[in-house]
Order: sequence, then structure tokens, then C-alpha cells
Amino acid sequence: MTRLTNFTRQGLRFDVLDQGPENGPVVLLLHGFPQDAHCWDDVAARLNAHGLRTLAVDQRGYSRGARPEKVSDYRREELSADALALADAAGAETFHLVGHDWGGVLAWDIALRAPERVSSLTVLSTPHPTALGHALKTADQLKKSWYIGMFQIPAAPERLLAGRIGALARRQGIDEEAASRYGRRFATAADLRGPINWYRAMFRHDGVTEKHSGNGIITVPTTFVWGNRDPALGRTAAEESEVYVHAPYRFLELDAGHWLPEREAATVADAIVERISSATAS
Repeated sequence: MTRLTNFTRQGLRFDVLDQGPENGPVVLLLHGFPQDAHCWDDVAARLNAHGLRTLAVDQRGYSRGARPEKVSDYRREELSADALALADAAGAETFHLVGHDWGGVLAWDIALRAPERVSSLTVLSTPHPTALGHALKTADQLKKSWYIGMFQIPAAPERLLAGRIGALARRQGIDEEAASRYGRRFATAADLRGPINWYRAMFRHDGVTEKHSGNGIITVPTTFVWGNRDPALGRTAAEESEVYVHAPYRFLELDAGHWLPEREAATVADAIVERISSATAS
């Protein structure tokens, strides 16, 4: 397989952290907002110790060479195609898939679009999109998701958050090194435009869920890890997600918040390894 520091799709250049045994089973790690590939550092090191090769990518809007301007450039179809192109660039016909937050949205989406390529699925924090769509009809989840509406305002959210991401991360318990890194990465409004366009594309182009064959049913062995103190994603959708997985499934509830890759790395890595081992054995 090919070792990567970057790959290119449609003229966009994505930065990659390619770690672990070169010929080990491939695990794609997809980050969320407002993070980057390094949010997986502790998790990846543990997976590498188990003989797994990890590919963590700075996604569209985050990589310096992959910052298209239009909201339509952030359609879920394009974002998921980026991740599949990463696997292609690495020479991985099949792979294990892990996503957190927005990366979790893509992980569900990729497992629906290309189940033949996904050997196992582990999603952190983000429930199945259909379950989330149902939960958004409840007062509790609407209250938790207020910021998504605010992100639809042109330009203002970027200006409001510019230079403040590091401080927000610290208040959420992210360690100083990671918080400072996020602060540097999202120092300006321009740095935040792409990441916030993910939210805008959800409303303008994709909806909370997209139409897929099979009514959104996942056929890949799946583990869903959720923190019961997550301020953005509530219990209703977390518990309903199981309905949409017609394959071996595990729901792991943690006494934790939202930032599971950074704050719960050991538990997350154990859950991923268990899912991979179970899928491989079957």
C-alpha cells in the first residue's frame, strides 16, 4: 500500500496523518468541528499498537489546500467522496471506518453509499441521521441544536468565532496543546468559512438526511459510542440509532461529554478494536 502525507481530488489537496504498520488493516479516522486530524492522535497510537494502520485526514475546508468557496462544494456527496478517495489513494479496497461529530455524519453516509468497502463502522457522538431527524422534532434536541440555525447566517458566525475557538475548547476541557492548536488553525473568519459551510450545505442542499436506497439501513457491523453529557446530541436519537442498523450492533454509553477522541481515547480505541476484531472474526 502507498504511504501518504497528502492526496488530491478534483484539484483539492488534503493533508493526511498516515501512521502504523504499512501493511496493517486500514482504519479511516474522520474528525468533526472544530477539530483536525490530530484530534485522533491518542486513539491512533493505541490502534497502531494493535497492528492497525490509521489514516486521519484534515477534511474539506480544513486542509489548507482544500478550501473551496461555495456552499454547494460542501454537499455530503462530495465530503464522502473525499474520504473514499483517501482510501483509494492508500490502495485500500476495504477499510474500517471511524467518525466523530461531522465525521460521524460522513461515516454513516459512507456506510450507506459504499457498504461493500466498509468492513466495520464505529461512530462517536453523532446518531444515525434518520434518528437525529426524528429527534429534531422534539423540544430537547431543538434546544441542543440552536447553533445550527445561527450558522446559516452569512458571514456573521465566522466573524463571531474567529480567534475564539481555542478558548472555547479549553472551556470544554480540551488540553492546552490541542486547544492552542485549534486556536491557531481557526484564527480568522476565512479559516472558519469552510467548516461552517458544512452546516449551511446540510440545510441548503442535503437536509438532515439524504435519500439512500434501503431507507437508510446500515448493513455494516457497527458500534455507536455516545457521551450522556453531550450538550449537542441527546438521548432520543442515540437510543433510536439501533433501529437503522441491520447488522451486529453495539451501543456504548459513556459518562462523558462530546469530545470523545480527545477526552476518552482509551475507551474509544478499545471500542474500535473490539468492533474490528468482531467483524474480522465473522
